[in-house]
Amino acid sequence: MKDNLLTTTTADQGACVSVMGGTYRLVITGQQTNGAYAVIDMLIPPGGGPGPHAHPDFQESFHVLEGEVEVKTEVGTYQARKGDFLNIPTGGLVHGFKNKSDQLARLWCVVVPAGLENFFQEVGTPVAAGTFLPPPSLGPDDIKRLAAIAQKYGQQVFPPNYLG
Repeated sequence: MKDNLLTTTTADQGACVSVMGGTYRLVITGQQTNGAYAVIDMLIPPGGGPGPHAHPDFQESFHVLEGEVEVKTEVGTYQARKGDFLNIPTGGLVHGFKNKSDQLARLWCVVVPAGLENFFQEVGTPVAAGTFLPPPSLGPDDIKRLAAIAQKYGQQVFPPNYLG
């Protein structure tokens, strides 16, 4: 007989971290799934979102629950609205997204295998659910540090204008 056949997380559970102005709630972590996947509830304020990055060894998908984001990739730009689903396949497609609206965007992010949530915990600042911190100003040393941490978790970061 196996223990823990069911993992549950209520709406008020899961660590929250502020990452580049957004608030990410770690709904299910790799620790809970034996490394198989992680689920992250992302609240992205107007103007927020990650810059260009890639992660060759894991798949990342997003379901837009509220609002909209502009997603830029090496193969084009897409306006993702409420109800849309996006998949960034394994392989390292450079991508990023921004909330260019005046409304909060909410994305349900799933990564396979898990690990991205550990990156967010290391670079983010713990916050209470629904709390937003202003995006930090990043100098050259901060960018080098962020790139080194990203690499540790299988990611590459690119300059903000990399995708145009």
